[in-house]
Amino acid sequence: MGGSVKGLAVLGSTGSVGTQTLDVVRAFPDDLRVVGLAARRSIDLLEAQVKEFYPKLVYYEGASQERARLVSNGSFEASMIDIVLDSDVETVVTATVGDVALKPTIEAIRAGKNIALANKESIVMAGPMLTRLAEERGAEILPVDSEPSAIWQCLRGDERDVSRLIITASGGAFRGWSPSELADATPEQAVKHPTWKMGPKITVDSATLMNKAFEVIEAHYLFGVPWEDIHVVIHPQSIIHSMVEFVDGTMKAHLGLPDMRLPIQYALFHPDRVRNDGVGRFDPVAAGSLTFEEMEPERYPCFELALEFAKLGGTWPAALCGADEAAVDLFLSRAIGFLDIPVVIREALDGHLPVDDPTPEQALAAARWAAQAVHGLVGQGG
Repeated sequence: MGGSVKGLAVLGSTGSVGTQTLDVVRAFPDDLRVVGLAARRSIDLLEAQVKEFYPKLVYYEGASQERARLVSNGSFEASMIDIVLDSDVETVVTATVGDVALKPTIEAIRAGKNIALANKESIVMAGPMLTRLAEERGAEILPVDSEPSAIWQCLRGDERDVSRLIITASGGAFRGWSPSELADATPEQAVKHPTWKMGPKITVDSATLMNKAFEVIEAHYLFGVPWEDIHVVIHPQSIIHSMVEFVDGTMKAHLGLPDMRLPIQYALFHPDRVRNDGVGRFDPVAAGSLTFEEMEPERYPCFELALEFAKLGGTWPAALCGADEAAVDLFLSRAIGFLDIPVVIREALDGHLPVDDPTPEQALAAARWAAQAVHGLVGQGG
């Protein structure tokens, strides 16, 4: 492409979105440079990434002897905040799960860095704060999730006169299961997504539709669309990622293969589009029929629960994120059943004492309180 090389910090580099971000970097070595990598686990993979990309800075949440393996290759150990604030970093890819990216994201925006946002929890926990700060500091929040990215691309050049947003959902691993079958659902079954390759936490969230509620919240904050004008439909093929309807009845839909490298690449090169022969192309004939179904709220109690608490504002959305993360962890460790996830989230949040217009510290405290409350409900301490 030519021009200057864009420096990247990738937070969560060993996860699904992080590794696919590095796939995009591999495809464009003359245009993208990895300045910093951060991960909380998977030391062997992180070490391999450090050896391949030679980042200036690296963060790992692990033992000192493991961290020593990373800096032996010429990188310097740094906190995530130090990484995102480095002068060589232009864009921060937040590909972590949970609340760990919230403070680095805020500090990066304050410094005027662009955020390629894959971490839903950050925008759910502090949407008004992040969008206000980005506007003040001239930073861009570039959505990486396929559905918000699809909306963003459909709105390009057509930001006004939006009537409604339609976000599609695959229905997750348990679409069509009966309540009795769901009662016996196992973690191994939950993490087998029918169309996407994602990490375990987000795949379970896809099965409960908590993930889709987070995308509704993200769309509300990023695009300023009222809650009542954002709708969700089940689309099992995961080909149409979202649709935008305008006031004159015109509808734009974004279609593409279920490949996260497409929205990642769009965010990293925005406003340009670049050719990547390593990414598959959609063939409408091969795809066959595309179908849609009504989203039945009674089948997905986490969806309505999440929007109920998100609309309350303050620290409620942060507490929601903390409770959900803890509940999913307990399900994955077999401490609770799949149908218990919305039950323990609601029971925990019933005890939350909210704070209006929270600081980042208060939002994080609310999330951690809620996680402890969930653990306490099942006698696991937290």
